[in-house]
Amino acid sequence: MTGEKYKRLSQKEFDRAAEKFDDDDPSVYNMCRKDYPDVLAEAVSEPFSDLLDAGCGTGAMLGMFQRDCPDKNYTGVDFSEKMIETAGKKHMEGICFVTGDCEDLPFADGSFDVVTCSMSFHHYPNPEKFFLGLHRILRPGGRLILRDMASNSRMLMWFFNHIEIPLCNRLLHKGDVRVYSRADIQRLCDASSLKLELYEVRKGFRLHCVVRKPV
Repeated sequence: MTGEKYKRLSQKEFDRAAEKFDDDDPSVYNMCRKDYPDVLAEAVSEPFSDLLDAGCGTGAMLGMFQRDCPDKNYTGVDFSEKMIETAGKKHMEGICFVTGDCEDLPFADGSFDVVTCSMSFHHYPNPEKFFLGLHRILRPGGRLILRDMASNSRMLMWFFNHIEIPLCNRLLHKGDVRVYSRADIQRLCDASSLKLELYEVRKGFRLHCVVRKPV
């Protein structure tokens, strides 16, 4: 599929899911919320003032951040207009929500100390554009905190990328593109002058990754 086809499929998927994204029904979206505490713990391990959530959905993770760290500036960006509309209806003061493409981040140079991206990255058909955008919008010493799917098993990674993802796209009309190995993330960092500090596969095939812009 072309990059635009992947993006349109993802947009349709999340436009459909927007109204029920935050409910308690068992779903992959509900399971993804279990990642938020680990992202928060990583974020607050160092001082920061401005944080962007890339692929913010309905703003649930940013709401948790604001509750626990209310003295920060928060921004969320998502490709799905319906997700951003649903986030706006929550009237979360102090959080700015923007409709935009994470491969073409609509923010000024050096805007953020931290960018978080939780279970969104595998939807990006051109991940190198996201990483180049990170280098531009992060301040020197700033960090990307990335959560996604991964495995330490090469066989399972092959299965995810060559069987599971194509099958789900075909049967469920999803826009998943790829899950990324340490070598994949390292190549993206090298090409964008960023530093890979942590690549760790945690329980439930969850990638926990930290990438930093050098000072």
